Amino acid sequence: MLTSRPTDSRLGSAIAAGAAAVLLAGAGLLTAAPAQADPRPCPGAGPGDPARCAQVIGIDAGSSLVMRTAPRYGAAPVARFGNGQWLELDCWTTGDPDADADGHGYRYWMQVSTGSVNGFVNDWYLDSGGPGVWKAQIPRCA
Repeated sequence: MLTSRPTDSRLGSAIAAGAAAVLLAGAGLLTAAPAQADPRPCPGAGPGDPARCAQVIGIDAGSSLVMRTAPRYGAAPVARFGNGQWLELDCWTTGDPDADADGHGYRYWMQVSTGSVNGFVNDWYLDSGGPGVWKAQIPRCA
């Protein structure tokens, strides 16, 4: 019976770690990786509407995703969005990799719109699927 205790202990630790991860994820305390889904038809879009949308993800509690006038963190803010908000993806571009205020090293930006405002947000915070997915669906900004 000496061998059952370490096994029980490891199993208990694994269960506790899994439960903790589920609780943290449910509470929004785990940070999201970039681009977890892919662009999809915008809510309310009619048949054949080519518009593609993504939702805001990975924003810490009490914070917001800032839409900016240009694809860089130093550009003037236009609007703020919380997790779950839908944004229409107009086109993509790259920002300055040396001006990475969030420390992710992710330099892809989307020009987005809501119907009342438009501007740029870092794609890290959208469930857009990442460049391997959206480059085939979303044009590069001119």
